[in-house]
Amino acid sequence: MRPMQAQPRPGAGPPGAVTGTGGDLREIAVVGAHGGAGTTTLAVLLHPAWDLGVVRRPSRGRPAVSAAGRPITLVARNTASAAARATAAVNAISWQGGYVAVLAIVSDGLPEPAAAAYRFQLLVARVGVITRVPFIPSLRAADGPPAQADLPRRARRLIAGIRADALRRSAGPASSPANPSRRSRLTCP
Repeated sequence: MRPMQAQPRPGAGPPGAVTGTGGDLREIAVVGAHGGAGTTTLAVLLHPAWDLGVVRRPSRGRPAVSAAGRPITLVARNTASAAARATAAVNAISWQGGYVAVLAIVSDGLPEPAAAAYRFQLLVARVGVITRVPFIPSLRAADGPPAQADLPRRARRLIAGIRADALRRSAGPASSPANPSRRSRLTCP
C-alpha cells in the first residue's frame, strides 16, 4: 500500500510560486519546445500547472501534447535553433486541433539573434500571446527549488501575466475580444 500524499490547500502553492490572480486556481499545461527550455522551472512558478515535458512528434493515436483541456503554455529559449523547434512544436500541437495560448521565450542572458526574432515573429498569428521572459539571476543563484527563489517584483508580475494570458486565451484566437492574438506582447526587463 502506497502512502498518500498530502493534498495542497486551495490557493497554497510553493512559497515563491504565483498562484493566480483573484483566487483563480485553474491548472495550465506547460510544455517545452525542446529540452532545456526552462519548462519545469516555469511550471513550478506557474503553480498550479502541469509540466508535460517536451512536445513529441504526433502519430496516429498519439497526440503531440495531452493537455486534457488545459490551456497550453509553450516554452522555448531565445536562440535560432530554439525558434525553429518552437515553430515545429506549434505545428505539431495545432495539427491535432490544439492551440498554444502563450509562447514563453526564455532569455539565456544574451541578446536574441535576428534569425530567432524573425522566426518568433512568424508565430505571432498562430499563438495567443508571445511573452519574453528575461534572464532572472536569482533563479540561477537559488540553492533550492525555483519556487523558493527571491524573484524580483517584475518577474512575479510577468509570471502572473503568463498565467492570466493562458487562461484568457485557452479556447483559441476567437475567444478573446478584438482578437489580440494577432499581436505579441513583448515583455523585457
